Amino acid sequence: MRDPSRVRVSGPLARFAPGFVGELARLGYTPVSAAAQVRLLAHLSRWLEGEGLDCGAVSPAVVALFVEARVAAGYSSHRSGRSLEPLLGYLRRVGAAPAASASLLDGPVERLLERYSQYLRVERGLTAGTAGGYVAAVRPFLRGRLSASGLDLERLSMAEVTAFVVARCPGQARGPARLTVTALRSLLGFLHVEGMLATPLAAAVPAAASWRLSGLPRPLEPGQVRSLLGSCDRRTGIGLRDYAILSLLARLALRAGEVAALSLDDLDWRSGELVVRGKGGWVDRMPLPADVGEALAGYLRGGRPAAAGCRRVFLRALAPHRGLTSTAVSQVVAGAASRAGLTPVYAHRLRHAAACELLRAGAPLSEIGQLLRHRRAATTAIYAKVDREALRTIARRWPEGGGS
Repeated sequence: MRDPSRVRVSGPLARFAPGFVGELARLGYTPVSAAAQVRLLAHLSRWLEGEGLDCGAVSPAVVALFVEARVAAGYSSHRSGRSLEPLLGYLRRVGAAPAASASLLDGPVERLLERYSQYLRVERGLTAGTAGGYVAAVRPFLRGRLSASGLDLERLSMAEVTAFVVARCPGQARGPARLTVTALRSLLGFLHVEGMLATPLAAAVPAAASWRLSGLPRPLEPGQVRSLLGSCDRRTGIGLRDYAILSLLARLALRAGEVAALSLDDLDWRSGELVVRGKGGWVDRMPLPADVGEALAGYLRGGRPAAAGCRRVFLRALAPHRGLTSTAVSQVVAGAASRAGLTPVYAHRLRHAAACELLRAGAPLSEIGQLLRHRRAATTAIYAKVDREALRTIARRWPEGGGS
């Protein structure tokens, strides 16, 4: 059935079906996709009726039970809570369903993590993304302390803290391992300040192995970057979007998250600049090269969904037209690499490629650091290893002969 308005809905949600159909049309859903969403509403409504529940009971815990029932019934699509987001968002906006509450579903661990996240953002001044990384890193630790009587932290010992790190970090890459120990120290400090730990235990967290200036991903050659750009079919809206994203990454060395965060208000066409919202809450103004500006203008004129109410520059091609995430931006690069016949490439390698191209052109490290917007010169120093020919000019010759 391709007409969403003809899907039969019974039960407590039936009266919301017409409004939901209109909402889906406003968001740009195709008739086929909208019909699938309305069928999902119909199934949820029937299930609620069978359970003796009304629409006011659609809490996160009830949604989780419905998803389990859908999986058990053998449905092959819409088998996660994420697939219900458009419907739940609509029901909450019209007051038919209660607001989301993680604590109803996940209990004491998520309640504590919510307080910890607020502490990181308010007291420590971390960005939401960084705070989210800390929370994800320490969630396994807290869940390991969960028992039938609740969250057991009073008896936590230094040996148990060390044992968690020793068990978890060897199976992680260097970056995630360092995040684990950093976030765990932060969490233990927070718990002590909150009075949940009688003694500070942060010192019990061992350090993760770290080798400064250890290495860089193999840089892309200029011809490979051109192949990535050339793989985008600019006769289509998606091709125009992907070409603009790749241009920003390759020419301005932006991070995936910075591209995803770009807003229409960040583009200053008159002065030829754009505002970049970087790591740690830093905001920079960068020049907008003519070719990158043309790529952006091409997408905004001919590829960006006209009905989108979102102010983000880069949007999903399919409804709902939300802004792309940093993961989606990196997937754009991976898709271009696949079309170009290259080995897997992700967004950060284009950032390295832009830096290495400057290095080949003879730019000093200070200039490269300005492009990458590094706050410390030591961060940029790793690129000195790339220019091997320059290093040979200062390396001492190995002495010939010599005793044993």
